[in-house]
Amino acid sequence: MSSFVEIRGVAKEFKLANGSKNLVLKNIDLEIRPGEFVSLIGHSGCGKSTLLNIVAGLDKPTQGYVQVDGQLILRPGSDRMMVFQNYSLLPWLSAWDNVALAVNKVMRHKSKKERHQLIAHTLEMVGLKDAIHKKPTQLSGGMKQRVALARALAIKPKLLLLDEPFGALDALTRSNLQTELMYICNANNITAIMVTHDVDEALLLSNRVVMLKNSPGATIEQILAVPFPYPRRPVEMMDSSNYHHLHHQLMQFLHQQQQVKYIESQIVQPSPEAI
Repeated sequence: MSSFVEIRGVAKEFKLANGSKNLVLKNIDLEIRPGEFVSLIGHSGCGKSTLLNIVAGLDKPTQGYVQVDGQLILRPGSDRMMVFQNYSLLPWLSAWDNVALAVNKVMRHKSKKERHQLIAHTLEMVGLKDAIHKKPTQLSGGMKQRVALARALAIKPKLLLLDEPFGALDALTRSNLQTELMYICNANNITAIMVTHDVDEALLLSNRVVMLKNSPGATIEQILAVPFPYPRRPVEMMDSSNYHHLHHQLMQFLHQQQQVKYIESQIVQPSPEAI
């Protein structure tokens, strides 16, 4: 199967106030197939969100390029929708109107009736059928994230981009939304890239988990295939010896990166006792 997302030789550096440069990413090569769910995992500051922003068109690579469905990415577009941790909802609009704002802008070619049906269907799909008239201040964190997810899905993007979407939620709400997202993506053959720090979340949702080394100049250390068939049942997965093996690999990688980070920090900034 041909690649749907193609990331080739991507590097990103930022200019610092003192005139020097900070190389965040280098030589990132990744291909993602249609309908595949891929997670990016690694320590804070390793460039996960930077890479996601480049795919979204919110940032430009210093070197290399990204293509989605054969189109070179130069700017943001409705074919790629982002879901953030902080919901990004307009507080004076209802759940329905927050979704409608995106649908009416992108789906102008559809009739009013078709757009109405699309909004209703998407809000029902994420479990908000009875909360369509509520404003964000009347919704729980989990319900706000459902609205954000509905807004992204309603315009039928080619690619769903998720930047730690459930990081601010309590454990039970997070677990429920992870399962719902898995079913929605699987049922609709949605291609998705997610940034996460949660190893269990990555294993539950992903076909593959991309492990990014620490910056400066983060590269892909390894790509871990997750072989469990969909739909996945978390309890059954976690009872599997294969699951524990994959979990151990990811945790071992993160611990190794943490150790490297600590050693580097001691070299750059030696403790007072070492001076």
